[in-house]
Formats: sequence, structure tokens, C-alpha cells
Amino acid sequence: MPPSLALLLWLAFLVGLLCFDPARDSKASLALWVPVIWIFILGSRLPSQWLGGQVSQVAEALEEGNPLDRIVFSALIVLAIGVLMSRSFQWGNFIARNLALAALLSFALVSACWSDFPFVAFKRWIRDLGSYLVILVALSDPRPLEAVRTLLRRVCYLLVPLSILLIKYYPEISKQYDTWTGVAGFVGAATSKNMLGVSCLISGLFFFWDTVSRWPDRKERRTKRIILVNVAFFAMTLWLLNLSNSATSRVCLALGCLLILAAHIRLVQRHPVFLKVLVPVFIVVYLILALGFDLNGQLAGSVGRDPTLTDRTKIWTLLLSMQTNPLLGTGYESFWLGSRLERVWQTFNGLNEAHNGYLQVYLNLGLIGLLLVVIFLVASYRNVCRRLAPPPSLDSLALAIWAVLVFYNITEAAFLAGLLWIVFLLGNVRLAASGKYRVHHVAASADAETTERLPTHLAPAGGQQAILADVPGQYQKKGR
Repeated sequence: MPPSLALLLWLAFLVGLLCFDPARDSKASLALWVPVIWIFILGSRLPSQWLGGQVSQVAEALEEGNPLDRIVFSALIVLAIGVLMSRSFQWGNFIARNLALAALLSFALVSACWSDFPFVAFKRWIRDLGSYLVILVALSDPRPLEAVRTLLRRVCYLLVPLSILLIKYYPEISKQYDTWTGVAGFVGAATSKNMLGVSCLISGLFFFWDTVSRWPDRKERRTKRIILVNVAFFAMTLWLLNLSNSATSRVCLALGCLLILAAHIRLVQRHPVFLKVLVPVFIVVYLILALGFDLNGQLAGSVGRDPTLTDRTKIWTLLLSMQTNPLLGTGYESFWLGSRLERVWQTFNGLNEAHNGYLQVYLNLGLIGLLLVVIFLVASYRNVCRRLAPPPSLDSLALAIWAVLVFYNITEAAFLAGLLWIVFLLGNVRLAASGKYRVHHVAASADAETTERLPTHLAPAGGQQAILADVPGQYQKKGR
């Protein structure tokens, strides 16, 4: 098939899928396209790269950025702010309910003051602030759970088939050659195999969670069609994940799916404390084995992988040997600039990340920034655990992504920016349940107490649920 014909068929398939998707929400707000476009860019390529531009492998280009990319990101940020203003978004309540996140972002902004490149650090902070603004567009939607579902589904519909199309018919832009080994690898719509792996990881988790959460209603005709679409996309995702050869994403997808499945088992739902305790215990045991007994290297060697985790241990040794402020770091997103970047490239040409999220935060924000990240993770876990009661709704996905994020950052860098981080925020940012977003209970008191435990943006999709009424600013209790 000619590539041009394949491209036309893909466009027709995409339009048909968006218009006739059995899971299509007819009441979805047009504003959701703002976060969809933003997340699609994070999961694929910058606008300048889609138009044929390449990422220049010189330090000066990394400092300057691209004018087209700045225009697109700025436009999306302005649109997100406009949407939030039209909804009278309660910024004070948002900050009060997310103090750990607010402290982390504030420290990141202040860190630009001691950066070697303060203007570059400030620009990057503003750009990354857009990620928080666009997710608030989804979470402040009158029907938040369905908005998150629609958002993630649209992003997956864009990324997965497009990656398959590019791999099969446009190999010149969907293949990448390893800098050191020269081995070809598939990147699809992304710019690296690891980025393609993250896209597959998010897609796999979403379609698995959506299928499991809808499974009790599988006898309904519409639900059957939705599950069939989910299974088809999950299969495509696994095929892409295999091509990406991203071991970290494979392991994390398996871990996330197990947690989602566990959260929906009736025994665990009756005794959620089991799952709440199991996750941190597993993390502690893993850290003991990894740090004390070199578990990572042994596991990699046992499956035929490089015991140095593809030279990651050598990268970490080099980065830790460089002189940075241990408490404050080099400033937000400032380590991979100037003379430090040139020094790293003398050994690892083209490297621009630490391949460890915790180390990356330490290099940029020091021990203080790393502590703030840990505090935010702990606060997020506590919030998810409080909401982890039947029916589990979005909380099971939030728990899975929390655990995946913690483990993914051991061998990759995904904190504070990127596709995995923004999806993590979708399930872990808390909005006020008062004022415009207040829940008005009109059911029995027992049901009202159950609904009160759930934040408005994580209300369950099925059964008795708290949803916004057609009258703006009010929720009503709706039962089947």
C-alpha cells in the first residue's frame, strides 16, 4: 500500500473512531481538546519536529528552544487559563488542598534565581506549568470522571494508531539508531524508544483499567462494544510495546495491571487495608534488595540484559562525580545546560537525562527538591488510600500509576514533566468539593456518607454516583 494512501486511511479511521466510538461522550466539553493536544505533544513530538525540524545536538540550541514550539505552548496555556477563568476556578482552595504540590512548584520557581541560566530556567518552569493548567481543565469539568476517561481515550486513539502507521509506512521517521551500538529501534510517533514505551504504558494501563471497571456491566450492549474496542487497542499497545523494546515500561505495565486487578477483587474491596499496606511494604523490600544485594543487576543479567542496565550505572557514577550544590542543586531544569552538558557529552554523546528520576531531581533541585517530591508522593498515596473504597472508580488507576511512577523513575526520569507525570497528576491532584463543585446529596443518609468520602473529580462511573446536574454549579445524586 502506498504511504499516502495509508495516511488517508488512518485519517478516515481516526475521524470515524472519534465520531462513532461506542464510548463517545456526547456531553464532553470542547475545552477537553486543550489537554488532549498538550498531552499528545508530550507523548509524541514537538510541533517543530512534526514540520520536519530536528533536535539540534548542540548546547546552544537546547538553551534557545524553538519559536514555533513556544507559540503553540503559549497558546494552549492561554486557552487553559481562559477556560478556568470562565469556570470561576477556586485557586485558593486548590492550593490549600495541594500544599505539597504548591510547595514543590514554588521551590522550583525560586530555584531559577541560583541557576547559571535563570531566564532559561524560568521559561522552562512556565512551559511545564502548562501541564498543571491543562489537567485542571479536565478535572474542573462538570463531569470530571467522564472528562478524564474521554481525555485519556482520545490521547490513546491519537498515539497508538499513528505510531503503527509510521512504523509500517514511514520508517525514515519512525526508526532511530542507537548512538553507541548503531542498532535500529522503533520510536513510532515519539522521538525515542523509551518515549514510545511510556505511551504504550499509559495506553495499556488505561484500556486495562477501563475494561476492568466496566466489566460488571459487560452484558449491556454498549458496554460490550466498548470492551471490544478496549481489547483491540490493548492488543495494538502490546504489539507496539514489544517493538519499542523498553524493558522498564514492560515491567511497569505488568505491575500496574496487577494492582488494578487487585483493587477490583471483592475480597480486597472489603478489606482495602491489605492493598494499602502491600504497596509500601513491597517498595521497602525492593529498595533493600536493590541497594543491598544489587537486585537490578542480577535481574537484568538473568534475562540476558546488560547488568549495568545499558550503562545506566556508569551514567549515574559520572553525574554524581560532578560538582553541584547538594542542598539546592543547579536550578530548575538547569543541569543539562552549558559546560556540564558538554562534559557529559564527552563520554555519552547526546545524553540529556540522568535515566533516574530521583537523581535528576537531585541534580536540578538538590536534596530540598528531592524531599519535596517525596513529600508530594507520600501525600498523594495517602489521598488515594483514603478514597480506595468500593466502587474503586478512578482510584484504582490512580494507585497503579502512583506505583508505576515510583518504580519507573529508578531507571528513567519522569518527575515534574513528561507524559507519565501529567497522567499521574490527573489522578492525584485534589479539587475543592465546595462552592461551584459542591455535592448536593438527595439520597438516603447512608448513601450520602459514601459519596462524601469520594472527591468530586473521582466519583464512580457506575451504580449510584455523584454527578453534576445540568444546572451549572450543582451536583445531584443519581441512581439507577
